[in-house]
Amino acid sequence: MAMPCLLNNMKISVIIPSGGLGKRINTPLPKQYLKIFGKEIIAYTLLTFQKIKEIDEIIIAADPFYFKLLQKIIKKYDLSKVSFLVEAGSERQYSVENAIKLINPTSDNIVLVHDAVRPLVSSKIIKDAIKAAIEHGNSVVAIKSKDTLLKGTDFVSKYLDRDEIFYVQTPQVFNGTDIRKAFYKAKEDNFLGTDESMLVKKCGKKIFIVEGSSLNFKITNKDDLHLFKSLVKPK
Repeated sequence: MAMPCLLNNMKISVIIPSGGLGKRINTPLPKQYLKIFGKEIIAYTLLTFQKIKEIDEIIIAADPFYFKLLQKIIKKYDLSKVSFLVEAGSERQYSVENAIKLINPTSDNIVLVHDAVRPLVSSKIIKDAIKAAIEHGNSVVAIKSKDTLLKGTDFVSKYLDRDEIFYVQTPQVFNGTDIRKAFYKAKEDNFLGTDESMLVKKCGKKIFIVEGSSLNFKITNKDDLHLFKSLVKPK
């Protein structure tokens, strides 16, 4: 897919928050560092971004305890675009904020944020999201709900219009100035969001929705891990 000509003047940075402990999967290591068929989950993720020529750099926010392991992974898979390892925060938002402070993006930057444990993201989705952000300012990858949705506690309160409901994925892609200002305002307001698009939207910026994929799932529990294994199992 051809990128807009404007891309020639822009630096594209990818932030991979990797500070999660993966408590829902009882394993010796956080799930992003688990080896699946000899390759760490985060390596699957990083290699996809490494291979996209338009991407200039990758920053990983992680627990410093795992920096040595990450350095080994970077060397093993020749991940030359990984430019920095930064310390993760106690929350995802603080991890990304540390990376944002490091690169200090401007309007000449495009910043992607992608979960370390969404290892099956396709290059097409990434490129579509970048293109949409360049054309519309900011973008978020999401998939439309296919199920009937309801609201309630013990009993059904109401049914929701699924045509207007999306499940948010990553990458989320932003104009450098927009995301930098969004994090500054979140800190000023003492606001903790669930993802970066929420912070940018809170600043009044429009966010274009890019079609994602059910394969671009986040590994959060053992069922997800089993599914991932079945999808990448060597034939």
